[in-house]
Amino acid sequence: MELTAAHWTYLAGVVVIIGVMIARRNVVVPAVVATFLTAWFYSGSLVKGLASIFSASLTAAGELFSIFLIIALITALLGAMRAMGAERRMVVPFRALMRNGRMAFVAIAGVTYFISLFFWPTPAVPLIGAILLPAAIRAGLPAVSAAAAIAIAGQGMALSSDYVIQVAPGLSAKAAGVETSAVADRAMVLSVITGVVALTLVYLKARRSFGTVDDAHRLRWEAEADAESLPAEGGGSAASLGGTGTGRAARTAAASGGGAGAATKLLSPPGDGRGSGTGPDAGSGAGRTPPPDPDPGPGPDGTTGEPVRRSRAFAVLVPLTFAAIVGYMLLGKFTGAVTEVQGGEAAGLVGGVAMLLLFAAVFSIDGKDGLTTAADHVVDGLVFAFKAMGVVVPIAGFFFLGNVDFITQITGVQDDDPPALLFDLVTAVDQYIPDVGFVVAFAILLIGMITGLEGSGFAGLPLTGSLSGSLGPAADVDPATLAAVGQMGSVWTGGGVLIAWSSLLAVAGVARVPVQEVVRHCFVPVVAGLVTATALATVLF
Repeated sequence: MELTAAHWTYLAGVVVIIGVMIARRNVVVPAVVATFLTAWFYSGSLVKGLASIFSASLTAAGELFSIFLIIALITALLGAMRAMGAERRMVVPFRALMRNGRMAFVAIAGVTYFISLFFWPTPAVPLIGAILLPAAIRAGLPAVSAAAAIAIAGQGMALSSDYVIQVAPGLSAKAAGVETSAVADRAMVLSVITGVVALTLVYLKARRSFGTVDDAHRLRWEAEADAESLPAEGGGSAASLGGTGTGRAARTAAASGGGAGAATKLLSPPGDGRGSGTGPDAGSGAGRTPPPDPDPGPGPDGTTGEPVRRSRAFAVLVPLTFAAIVGYMLLGKFTGAVTEVQGGEAAGLVGGVAMLLLFAAVFSIDGKDGLTTAADHVVDGLVFAFKAMGVVVPIAGFFFLGNVDFITQITGVQDDDPPALLFDLVTAVDQYIPDVGFVVAFAILLIGMITGLEGSGFAGLPLTGSLSGSLGPAADVDPATLAAVGQMGSVWTGGGVLIAWSSLLAVAGVARVPVQEVVRHCFVPVVAGLVTATALATVLF
């Protein structure tokens, strides 16, 4: 296909956005400007170009909303558990695995990889976020390092091989004209090489920031996340992720056996010993910190009251429920006892169960007032999800413009054969790739990474697969090997590790860290892993 002005404008937008990201600046403005110019040149209408700024973001929001919603529901559930103190008790069984930051890093990466191999990372991320992440933070693992470990092990290692479900190897193999098993086997090896290199580099980079077990780590993490959702002024009247107002925080502390002073400390910035709550239930215990034991036993009056029993019950119920979900999905995968959970059904199952657990928690705390507090928790979760991740929507809108499936919807131009701007640009340069195995492998890797920029790790696989089938024989390289290399580039980039407008949103959301910070933390280690795996691919296969 002949390249048009829209192609060149889109290419210029991609280059500018990558440059701005390297400069560590926000890319929303260049993404919106590039969307406008590309749509204008493609449609030939200034009005359609202007309208595309809105429709691109609207399209991206629709595609990404499932990720936003799962973040919101898990955040709401965690907020309800915090309101009764159950969230602190829930992490007790994981202390044996997470005695310090180093052990927590290995444990959280290993569990994420295992779950993601069978069910893809989408349901794994909220499960890890709800159960393991608080324990890892308490053990001294920084939140950004935890997010990097989850992303690399789940969205990277597990998804790039897709060894169990085999959707990705199937797409690559079909386009390359080879057996699916051949691509799957090579992709498994390359994904492990890439992941081990990336995880090792992330570990070495962050090891000095790893700490030892201390409840202060988790409380500081929660307080920093709460601070992002609180207004800058207005004293203590704003809502936190755990609920609305400081009265709910006071109930959290009471259920945990820590008294009202713990509530005021929880909502104070790190290092601030003053309680600032103004709600009806706010405490006044200045400078008092919550007890270090998440299961303090009897309350201040020496008795084990109903709030404590409730807290203990939900600390057991929530992880057992999520474990049952994993067991159900395993049964569906390996037996005929139950229906197999496929695709988006897994995330829907996790989200639906999280909502029901939220309702059970708030009604057990607040009784008839649960009708109000349940809605408060859901709103708090949605506010957090959109405040933390909403900036990605216009960026994703630009890259969706390069996808043949969305360009008509975004621009409003009815075309029987709409262009795939990104794929057309990549296809235009394949004739200039020399027939040398080592060079071809890295060219396929680069093409895969470029196609992954649109935020879908699997969308570029037909292209990298077909290029592998055509370039492999001439370069004396097995097409299955090249297809696996292209799969690495596309999935590690678009599947949710190297770009912010992808499912990496979910990882950053549960870890409560800026998504672009996670990208920066992962970028060099993952690229180093991909380079190592590609170089070894030409030797091993």
